[in-house]
Amino acid sequence: MTRFDRLPDHLKGSLTLMLAAFGFALMIALIKLVGSRLPVVQILFVRQLGMLLILSPTIVRDLPHALSTRRLDLQLLRIGLALVAMLCGFTAVIHMPLADAVALGFAKSFFVTIFAVLVLRETVGVHRWSAVALGFIGVLVMVRPGSDGASLYGLMAITGAASAGAVMVVIRLLSRSESTHSILLYQALGVGLVMAVPAWVYWEAPTAHEWLLLGAIGVISFFAQKANVMAYTWGEASMLASLDYVRLLYATALGWWLFDTLPGTSTWIGAGIIVLASVYTVWRERVRNQRLASDPSGRGFTNT
Repeated sequence: MTRFDRLPDHLKGSLTLMLAAFGFALMIALIKLVGSRLPVVQILFVRQLGMLLILSPTIVRDLPHALSTRRLDLQLLRIGLALVAMLCGFTAVIHMPLADAVALGFAKSFFVTIFAVLVLRETVGVHRWSAVALGFIGVLVMVRPGSDGASLYGLMAITGAASAGAVMVVIRLLSRSESTHSILLYQALGVGLVMAVPAWVYWEAPTAHEWLLLGAIGVISFFAQKANVMAYTWGEASMLASLDYVRLLYATALGWWLFDTLPGTSTWIGAGIIVLASVYTVWRERVRNQRLASDPSGRGFTNT
């Protein structure tokens, strides 16, 4: 048993989610780079194809068991929600400043908490509700409703965030009976099949540099999603939603490095509020000393 294995489940979930958050931030930055010329449906199709290639050894070795599932309904629901989340979210990222698009995406936390309470029956106290509400206020400070951020692409980012929040809750349900590879395989295969036709219709021949970026997007997406799924098998959905705000810090650094842009004053203020809300949530869980993924209510499963 490694030192990581001996950590409390909620801490393992938190650390793994922070790693996944960096992967997602890097993936989004690369999508923005390559999306300046290639259509989003093509990017999404190639991304899913890359993930399938990575999963192919497992698929071939375990056929037909790799495609077995106890919850086909939830697998299909996750595919549909993921399509909406990625199409809307990726389009917003390509057409908006990176920090603004990522900030709007953090509305996901608000939806995750609501869905976690309604669907998973998770108990969320006043402290957690307050932290999530404070984080959402930070997002509003950053995007300044009524400014350019509240555009069509801004609405698409919000729609993508709501769908992504629903995906997180579905993953939580799936992790109770499905393996990590099964969850990743169904999304990669399902989204790839749906995107094949529009990608073919709008296909633009990528340059060598764009192929390199597309390949990196596929690889990073796979490992980020795997880390994300594992995080939600250990931690409670509504708690991890607040911690996911660390992605904003990664996006800010990548936006400065790749696009030579830094957030304005309102973004810094909003980011500060978000970080404080996230730190408070984690501190609160430590004080309560909860092992969120293995409590008697049956919320914890580690099928990986």
